[in-house]
Amino acid sequence: MATASTTSDETVVAPPTRQRKKEATQELILDTAERLFAENGIYTVSNRQIAEAAGQGNTAVVGYHFGSRTDLIRALVRRFHQGVEPLRQAQLEQISGSTDIRDWIDCQVRPITARFDELGSPTWFARFGAQLIADPEMRNVLLEESWNESVSLHQSQEGLLKCLPFLPVQVQPERMDCAMFLIIHMCAQRERALADGIPLIRTTWSEMATGLVDALVGVWTAPVTPA
Repeated sequence: MATASTTSDETVVAPPTRQRKKEATQELILDTAERLFAENGIYTVSNRQIAEAAGQGNTAVVGYHFGSRTDLIRALVRRFHQGVEPLRQAQLEQISGSTDIRDWIDCQVRPITARFDELGSPTWFARFGAQLIADPEMRNVLLEESWNESVSLHQSQEGLLKCLPFLPVQVQPERMDCAMFLIIHMCAQRERALADGIPLIRTTWSEMATGLVDALVGVWTAPVTPA
């Protein structure tokens, strides 16, 4: 009897290790949770529903792998932004030393839209993120796992502010909030339109990024009314 090791025209596939099985289960849970949160809301979806939708017989599997609901949300935010970080780092290398405000804003926007483009349709993270930014508690989670942990985002912000020496320090956080809300909600709006088959204003994610950068240049360079 021929064995797998002596059969020349067959590929021997080693059985997955326990670690690989664990990682695959975690990815499945994250994918399922992200979709359900985006479609139904982060407070209306239970761990049991996530487990059942992921085809897991053990309804405690979500807590086993991720702990609390907040830990699960952190993992989702971290996963998305880990995909964005190398894209932004590459763009930072291209614009190093630039004095053009548009370059630095583009560096904040385009890696995010490029990541959505990489993931392909459908995606769910933008609609999920829009819920987080609107929630006082979850907003901190979003910021901690994206802004606080992103070296490239801090570098792009530093480059941007160097181009805006006339912008009062006390106004800078306000403009940052405006920019963040626009980026998140415009991505969510496009993602929702794609999911619902609604006609798009911009055909591609790249075109959408260009329009969003145009708007954000206006936000950052808008006049400041004296107090």
